[in-house]
Amino acid sequence: MTSTSKRGIDVLKDSLINKSTGFSESEKQALGIVGLVPDVEETIEIQLKRVLEQLEKKATNLDQFIYLMGLLDSNQILFYRTLMSDPARFLEIVYDPTIGEACLKFDHIMRRPLGMYLSVKRKGNIKQILQNWPEKDVRFICVTNGGRILGLGDLGANGMGIPVGKLQLYTATAGVPPEGLLPIYIDEGTNNEEYLNDPLYVGLKKKRGTTEELYSFVDEFVDAVQEVFPNCCIHFEDWTGADAISLLARYRDRVCCYNDDIQGTAGVTLAGLINALKKTGGLLKDQKIFFAGAGSAAIGLADLIVSALAKEGISPEISRSQIRMFDTKGIVTKNRQNLENYKLPYAHDLQQSRSFDHTDLESEIPELISAINDFKPNVLIGVSTVRKLFNQSVIECMCSHNDKPIIFALSNPTEKHECLPEKAYEWSSKRAIYAGGVQFPPVHIDNQTFLPSQANNLYIFPAVGMAVYATKAKRVTDEMFIEAAHGVAEQVSQKQLELGMLFPPQSNILEVEIKTAAKVAKLIFEKDLAGVSRPQDYEEFIRNHVFNAVYANIESE
Repeated sequence: MTSTSKRGIDVLKDSLINKSTGFSESEKQALGIVGLVPDVEETIEIQLKRVLEQLEKKATNLDQFIYLMGLLDSNQILFYRTLMSDPARFLEIVYDPTIGEACLKFDHIMRRPLGMYLSVKRKGNIKQILQNWPEKDVRFICVTNGGRILGLGDLGANGMGIPVGKLQLYTATAGVPPEGLLPIYIDEGTNNEEYLNDPLYVGLKKKRGTTEELYSFVDEFVDAVQEVFPNCCIHFEDWTGADAISLLARYRDRVCCYNDDIQGTAGVTLAGLINALKKTGGLLKDQKIFFAGAGSAAIGLADLIVSALAKEGISPEISRSQIRMFDTKGIVTKNRQNLENYKLPYAHDLQQSRSFDHTDLESEIPELISAINDFKPNVLIGVSTVRKLFNQSVIECMCSHNDKPIIFALSNPTEKHECLPEKAYEWSSKRAIYAGGVQFPPVHIDNQTFLPSQANNLYIFPAVGMAVYATKAKRVTDEMFIEAAHGVAEQVSQKQLELGMLFPPQSNILEVEIKTAAKVAKLIFEKDLAGVSRPQDYEEFIRNHVFNAVYANIESE
């Protein structure tokens, strides 16, 4: 039962309680909406049928995205009922890969503002501004400054599509109730000249300020959140690599927060590695891992691998010696001038490589191949956002050192992808164990079918989020993401592994997330980080907190 003081047209304007054609006769009378809606009482299933029929008539995925955002504006329950009816279909519409195109055009397709926009012009007043949000028990804030949206770079205010979409995944895939979710864009300007010259751009038309100015503003924001929303967990999303790493280190031991680009990406990739090693027969501690890309995703994954191996008694020094990184200047080495501090743990005593030039990618691939031949890795992970970086020569080079090379091409959207799955299978003579950053269709080669997996963070962060939500966890730790990785990995069957799948099917994502969240919740209680009493049954405990996209009876206050 839901009660409301609203009446008449105000009921229909509230997307949290609006049922459109789904109100009962008693509700219409009590809420004063007789005549304001058709004189029928449709079930949500009938409404869903109408939604699906209208979606079928949309020409592109972006058109479907725009339609669904309109549905979200008017009827949140029906919006989530749609997403949860066929997650494998709709997650790629409301999030990756369609979200990349949507963000590029976000200011041009915007119907109404979603979430909150915190401008640096408002410094000193963040607490008061946050109090303008109508929901007082916010449990998750997903916040970006638009500095590095997917593999698309600085999109400024257009990056607001990412926290909006990420929080929708909390609900659609793990059942976190939507009313406690708040997307926020911190507007410090943009260095994107196209947007600065676009009359429809909705962000501050100024260049970004200094790092010190940004961090001072974020300090005020984080402190304000603790006062205004004391039960809130802060989810940092799509900041530049250096900022992502620095801000996480700045707050992780002080407030409940995490960075999905660092810890979520790491968790899902670790889950993929766990299952890939079931196919090779190897152990994680024996793997040599080579990263193409040395930003926040690479550092986060490497750190999580080091943490996972520490649980097995392997020292960080030994673990790091098994990891090498290749960035725009070549192999990360200790003798490199002006080496970023966050890369130091993975810098080795090796000869400095020459500069790697993205504008002339093909001529630089021999440098990458030389580094692979020198290291002879078992695992090649692409987090470079460089399209077609893993060409035939690179894949064949990995095959020369491995019977079953593990190839993870994780950059997204699709146009930033290091290697398509069909090419990885073809060039490796079907030997490659592959995962991509986006979902690809089945690959058919020589009467054999492969189902390439998507190493998508959505397997991890919503489950961790649900566990944090249900337990009211005081902090978020790396160990929670390691536990989530094992929880996801163990839900892939042997038959699915044989077909090339390293992750469970997205068609059953809610069940996957519930089981994973139960494992994370158990860990939270064991580490004495929970803010509620320990339950007898962890899975039942999680299920009792899951949002169901069904209409509640509404009564007038």
